[in-house]
Amino acid sequence: MVDVTKWPLFSLMSPQELSTIRKACVFGMSANEAIYITSDDEVYVFGLNCSNCLGTGDSQSSIVPKKVDFLCGRKVVSLSYGSGPHILLVTEDGELFAWGHNGYSQLGNGTTNQGVAPVLVSANLLNKKVTEVACGSHHSMALIDSGEVYAWGYNNCGQVGSGSTANQPTPRRVSSCLQNKVAISIVCGQTSSLAVVDNGEVYGWGYNGNGQLGLGNNGNQLTPCRLVALQGLCVQQIVSGYAHSMALTDEGLLYAWGANTYGQLGTGNKSNQLSPVQIMAEKERIVEIAACHSAHTSAAKTQSGQVYMWGQCRGQSIVLPHLTHFSCTDDVFACFASPSVMWRLLTMEHNDFLTVAQSLKKEFDNPETADLKFCIDGKYIYVHKALLKIRCEHFRSMFQSHWNEDMKEVIEIEQFSYPVYRSFLEFLYTDNVELPPEDAIGLLDLATSYCENRLKRLCQHIIKRGITVENAFSLLSAAVRYDAEDLEEFCFKFCVNHLTEVTQTAAFWQIDGNMLKDFICRASRCGAFKN
Repeated sequence: MVDVTKWPLFSLMSPQELSTIRKACVFGMSANEAIYITSDDEVYVFGLNCSNCLGTGDSQSSIVPKKVDFLCGRKVVSLSYGSGPHILLVTEDGELFAWGHNGYSQLGNGTTNQGVAPVLVSANLLNKKVTEVACGSHHSMALIDSGEVYAWGYNNCGQVGSGSTANQPTPRRVSSCLQNKVAISIVCGQTSSLAVVDNGEVYGWGYNGNGQLGLGNNGNQLTPCRLVALQGLCVQQIVSGYAHSMALTDEGLLYAWGANTYGQLGTGNKSNQLSPVQIMAEKERIVEIAACHSAHTSAAKTQSGQVYMWGQCRGQSIVLPHLTHFSCTDDVFACFASPSVMWRLLTMEHNDFLTVAQSLKKEFDNPETADLKFCIDGKYIYVHKALLKIRCEHFRSMFQSHWNEDMKEVIEIEQFSYPVYRSFLEFLYTDNVELPPEDAIGLLDLATSYCENRLKRLCQHIIKRGITVENAFSLLSAAVRYDAEDLEEFCFKFCVNHLTEVTQTAAFWQIDGNMLKDFICRASRCGAFKN
């Protein structure tokens, strides 16, 4: 659980005010400005207000939150900030608003006039739905739902990708070798830009003096270039620091390149890297990476929830990933980055206010208060009949007077294993699931049998994060068997992206013949067997 009071700006707010926050971002050259969105979709800002970056219509600073009426009621889905700072904000409807510093036309309105309040960015974006934004120091990028990338603003190093170094006053589509590609993610360094496309390839353009584009040289690029060093890897997340970059593959492998003055690449030294190098190879699977263009700090989270940090940490240069006691990468930036900005728009979950839920969690498998127990594989699990009836339709039906189970104090379960059934019962008490992917398959079976749709989604999430070449086809088979369409599509894409390795696994050749035929036909339609 993220605690926003780790950022000093929020420490003056009351518990009642904090409990309303659902999304937040701390930004600015000294981390002296903040914006947050409440559960009622009201937007508030406070802080120093450099370059009118609070968007309140004036240049006044404020230590107490001010409501931005113009943005209230619009569901915010993406937000980014520059060094001026300038702010880009995207709503659920795909509208893009901008305000703040505009010395290089980074607001995209065709002028260099300061933006004192949010204004819709419409030039060249009419009838287009923006899904994500990214800011460099003084340039801007937007991702469209169709996979097109637009860029504008400061262009001294080619970071707008237009083929020149002339500043770009309004959004312009980044074409060149991205012309026929579908981008799925965008990030900016200070004066560089990166994009991931739907087949996992990474493209970079702009400043490359430290090798932050990962092209094997340090020459600036005025148009997008593919990172050939990542050939054969399927990248699912990229992040950029001030002058370094990192990529996370769909197998949980982490690569880093670019500037390394503070050890931000995590290689054990301070030498810049012009091409991606793998780091943390000896650690467990990485599930999230973090960096932002205003800092030289890096962070990563592993599958078991361990959080590592490296780079510039409170003035120190940490040249190897250092294990922390944090529960999320966001805490690294709150406590150790300089400035202590947020690396992303933070989403809050206020489980710490649900004291009833915490009490129920403590009572799971407690023989002192339980009035029922399940026996699986000779082991007992102690539960409360009333809670099971409240939380699960299956048990509500089971504990009717005409069912035999209603009169029993011990119920034998033979269809599922002990770890699977225990996780299911614990889920009813906690809303959480902690299982390895292989056991999550069994839990997915149970969730399907008991019509527990939320549990089904959680199982799919666990399985996605645990997919490997060895288990990919088994997971795909399970997804088909349990009608988990989203999971099926995810596993299918993974298998296609790693087709050679997957077809050499035992799971691939042990599969049902009809399913094997279906997979081959479907993969063929996707062009998987083209040279």
